[in-house]
Amino acid sequence: MPDHYKIDPLTRFDLDDILMLIAQKKYFILHAPRQTGKTSSLLALRDYLNKKNEYYAVYTNVEVGQTTRNDVDEAIFAIIGRISSDFGDKSDWKRFIDGRSAHEALTEYLKFLAEISPKPVVLMIDEIDALVGDSLISVLRQIRAGYDKRPGSFPQSIILCGVRDIQDYRIHTSGKEVITGGSAFNIKAKSLRLGNFSRAEVEELLLQHTVETGQKFEEGVFDYVFDQTDGQPWLVNAIAYEATWEIRANRDRSVLITAEMMEEARNNLVISRATHLDQLAFRLTEDRVKKVILPMINNEESIAADEDDRQYCIDLGLLKKTPHGLEISNPIYREIIPRELTTSRQEYFLSYFKPDWIRDDGSLDSDLLVRMFVTFWRENSKIWASDISGYEEAAPHLVFQAFLQRVANGNGTVYREYGLNRGRTDLMLKWGKPFAPEEQRIVIELKVLRPKDGLETKKKQAIEQTLDYA
Repeated sequence: MPDHYKIDPLTRFDLDDILMLIAQKKYFILHAPRQTGKTSSLLALRDYLNKKNEYYAVYTNVEVGQTTRNDVDEAIFAIIGRISSDFGDKSDWKRFIDGRSAHEALTEYLKFLAEISPKPVVLMIDEIDALVGDSLISVLRQIRAGYDKRPGSFPQSIILCGVRDIQDYRIHTSGKEVITGGSAFNIKAKSLRLGNFSRAEVEELLLQHTVETGQKFEEGVFDYVFDQTDGQPWLVNAIAYEATWEIRANRDRSVLITAEMMEEARNNLVISRATHLDQLAFRLTEDRVKKVILPMINNEESIAADEDDRQYCIDLGLLKKTPHGLEISNPIYREIIPRELTTSRQEYFLSYFKPDWIRDDGSLDSDLLVRMFVTFWRENSKIWASDISGYEEAAPHLVFQAFLQRVANGNGTVYREYGLNRGRTDLMLKWGKPFAPEEQRIVIELKVLRPKDGLETKKKQAIEQTLDYA
């Protein structure tokens, strides 16, 4: 079997648009959240351009300069060395450092490469946002300094690739000055964003497994995977791999992969705290992310975070724009966020509560489980609220969701809907065998009653919202 199934990377963006920008000698941005296929797309573009033989396309990754922080000399030294290796330059590139300011060495080296190349150079710089402070500013300004010399004495086109559009950067120098990315790189012609897989691409990717192994997928699987991931490439691949390889019984290729199996794979993935999901959880500790996520969890009608913070969360892939406003990007992320914020207390629920809410026939007594939680919260709220650093205001919502995870443990799934300016957190607990007609679906609208609120008004509002969600 192949090492990987994949969607043609050149279909992930508008190739004609990119070729036009290169032909017009433009410098531009390609950005997308992490693990969405940016590097694969750049490498495919490099190979495509070199095969056409009109340009000499070079891909380089400047993450090597990340550890240098504000040490411009070390950063530029490392970056020139990496570009030299990727370009295939056999000359002594260190001469561009010796006796020359680091703030002009990169410009001079790129000028040298453009002049020795028999074809116009197209330079793709990946992980540009791995650089910080003075180092990042120096790189951007040195690229800008050679712009008017292209294509004979500077690359014809430069593509900068990272998580964010550079114009949104707020770069902090060692002298405490704040420089915007737009001012440091004001020669940018366009900003392109690499999107998620479409529903058709999700199906295409999974069917490659069928072609290779003969193992088939139930029709509902494609919709389920797309709905749960919103086409996020890493999630799509991870769920499919979990279902077809990690679940041992499914390695028998005569087994039909069902939507129920995919739900099991999805839940396994969430519990495993895989690298991608762990990185997502780490972002929740950032102040600018808290400013956006906290009001969403806390059912607030308005949000104090500024537009730059919201855009930052979109660029990270945490949020997406919808007709209803900003929402968490997909159901898996919606589950990961409250799970991670209460992870230190998750195991406590397993020992504290006995599952008395399960009736003799195996169904759930939803009234009883809510009463048990209310009693628990009244006794323990101060302890739990102080344990959720940075998200104390949302403690009732977060702890109740952690409690629902305990209820669902092994026999159910919790689904969540929350977004900016919606004023609500909609929860649904599916209990019983997934996708089976006999499963229970319990819809919950969680409200915090404050002294200024009228109980009856709050109840009426909650009932209307619950009916709307249901």
